[in-house]
Amino acid sequence: MAKRYPRAILVSCEVPWDEDEKLMEDAFRQEIRKTLVNYNHLYIFGTAGEGYAVTLGQFKEIAEIFGEETDRPDVHPMVGAIGMSTGQVVERVGAAYDIGFRVFQIPLLPWGALTDNEYMTYFKDVCGSFPDASFLHYNLERPKRMLYTEDYRRLEAEVPNLVGTKFTGASPEEAYKLVTQTELQHFLGERNFPFGCLHGECSLLASWGPLFPRKIRELFDHGVEGRFEKLFRLSAEITRVTEAFMGPARGLERIDGAFDKMVVRASGADMPLRLLSPYEGIDLETFEACVKALRDSYPGWLQ
Repeated sequence: MAKRYPRAILVSCEVPWDEDEKLMEDAFRQEIRKTLVNYNHLYIFGTAGEGYAVTLGQFKEIAEIFGEETDRPDVHPMVGAIGMSTGQVVERVGAAYDIGFRVFQIPLLPWGALTDNEYMTYFKDVCGSFPDASFLHYNLERPKRMLYTEDYRRLEAEVPNLVGTKFTGASPEEAYKLVTQTELQHFLGERNFPFGCLHGECSLLASWGPLFPRKIRELFDHGVEGRFEKLFRLSAEITRVTEAFMGPARGLERIDGAFDKMVVRASGADMPLRLLSPYEGIDLETFEACVKALRDSYPGWLQ
């Protein structure tokens, strides 16, 4: 089934803050440039990029810089827009649209679970406000409602510029239905990407992309080329390695971005571990223990 968006590896860029919660512009630019060495589909302002926490002013400032650094014909940047209402999401998409972006990522609204009619209205109103732009749905549990294949089939018929999803929580059975029964390009995670590849074209949302670029590219290529035995073996290996890395942080209650910043910092980027208020980042001692655990258990993985 032909897909509405190209097959790709998608990675997030996190935002570095100083002690006064001001953007560290030089560090942010360096992180983007470092990411572009290995990937050309990248985004800002998902959960990992603290899109839920930035003010509109911060959103515009960061998007401007991201636009400057990704303004190349071979690069495909995406901007996330998280809000509490349709109006807030449209406002943020509009701000990024005016900068020049044309691909966006939106979750459902998080205050309360949307009904079938409400989620349809939401997508029509947001995506319909920018008919020449493309949208991915960031499908996660925080909005209190997940969408599934049947929902996406309804949306496909009504929202022509909804082109894909981020759905790292899809089960093997759901991955099969998503890939075979919809036109959307589904970005699956390192663990469920192999199950999608068994049935057709899907893409990879690489949470570990900054830390293991060579292995992530290898995983993606196995999936594209249909080398399923190697694909599943490498996926399982990545799981073992990442569990070793996360071992010293296991049990800490933190929002997702805290761990993603740890991954980016471990890759060699100048990335502070702090998050915007009120969220708590990973402490330096735990971070160093995680890096040591990885070096001790899998010395060839951290380069």
